[in-house]
This record gives sequence, structure tokens and C-alpha cells, in this order.
Amino acid sequence: MRGPDVVVHATAEVLAAATAARLVTRIVNLQSAAGSASLVLTGGGIGIAVLRELANTQTATAVDWRGVDIYWGDERFLPSGHPERNETQAREALLDRVEVDPARVYPMGASDGPWGDNPDAAAQAYQDLLHSRRRPEDRGPAPSFDICCLGVGEEGHVASVFPGSPACYETDRAVTSVRGSPKPPPTRITLTLPAIRCATEVWLIVSGPAKAAAVTMALSGAGEVQVPAAGVTGRRRTLWLLDRAAAAKLPPELLTR
Repeated sequence: MRGPDVVVHATAEVLAAATAARLVTRIVNLQSAAGSASLVLTGGGIGIAVLRELANTQTATAVDWRGVDIYWGDERFLPSGHPERNETQAREALLDRVEVDPARVYPMGASDGPWGDNPDAAAQAYQDLLHSRRRPEDRGPAPSFDICCLGVGEEGHVASVFPGSPACYETDRAVTSVRGSPKPPPTRITLTLPAIRCATEVWLIVSGPAKAAAVTMALSGAGEVQVPAAGVTGRRRTLWLLDRAAAAKLPPELLTR
């Protein structure tokens, strides 16, 4: 497997716009080849900014949004429609503004959902969903998502897999609950590193100077327990999409452009 590709853009705004354009191109190509595409969404400031750019760009009309399967990398275990849920933010930024097929949008469970205030049951339900979506040729605990988008935290977390947390040590499950998250809210649901590594392509979208140290550690061989972002790779491609501030501490040999 080839090493990660690193692309640096001037600002967070340019990063969001360029990533949206890249997503349109990739999804259109996937649909041309296979008739559909699967996309794992991320939250956070830059992740939602990318979705807003997607909704606002004319080229997004080239995507057959009804032919895209939408998943999430993690979710805050809060009631449906809560403004801090990644699902709520993604719907407001993009999904309510394009013609997605509701049957192909797969949000993670909410705390007022059918599993009640039980994140373990909600995580198990999402894992069961992912298992049901696997094809015979898929390997691992999750489907081979075409593109899995992730943000990276200041301490190197991805999805809701935080440094040193039990989720870092998960080797079999595709989805797990998180309690005591260092970032509020404390209870969450997340894809595991093995599930993320099922993706054909993993895109890590990172902006801001506060992320520079984590980006450098992840790309310089840190362990995935210390820096979970170091442990995520796509089966065919791992793409780091950065602004200059997030890339500020990278040595020149890690930059492709």
C-alpha cells in the first residue's frame, strides 16, 4: 500500500472549497463506474464547511445524490435534532439542500431513539447495519466505503477515538460507544479504527495552527494509541488535506505540493 498523500491549501476557506470540488469529481467518477458511491461524513468546523461548499457549488449538480449512501464516522449521543449532533449539522449544511434518498442516509442513533438512553445498544445497532451492508468481497468489520472523511483533533483524535481510550484498542468491532469523552458531550458513538481502515480512500481534512503538532506526529510514525490519526489508512489511498496553518510543522519531505 502506498504512503499518504499530503495536499496543502492556503487557507481554511480554500481548503473547504477545494475539498468540496475534489469530492464532486470523485463521486461523479465513482457513479460513472459503478452507478453509486458511499461516503462517510465527518463533523467539526472544517468538515461542515466542506458540506456547505458542496451545497453552494454549481458543480455539485453533477452528482446523483440519490445514488450516494451516506454514513457518519461518529456521533454525539444527544436527542434527535440537537444542534450539536453531526447529523443535524450535516442536514442543515447539505443533506436538506440536495435530493438524497432518505433510505440511503444512515445516521447513528440518538439518545431519544428506539434504543433509549443506551449508547451501547445504539452502537450495536449501527454495527449490525454496517454488517448488513457488506458485500461478499468486502473484508473486515465494515463495508468498503468509497470515501471516509475525517477531521483530526488537537490531540490527534479521529472520529471519537481519543488517545489512550478503550476505542484505541478495539480490534474486532466496527462501532463502539464512548463514555467520558475529553470533549463534550461525554457520551458518543464512533466507528473504530478497523472499520475506518475498511474504506477504499480515507481523507483527513484539517485546518488551523492548533492541529499542526498532531498532524506532524501522525505523519511521522506516532503510535495509534498515542495519536489515533496515525492509525487510519485507506485500502487504496490515504489523503491528508490541510491548510498552511495545519501543515506548518511538517518537514518538506512529507509535502507533495
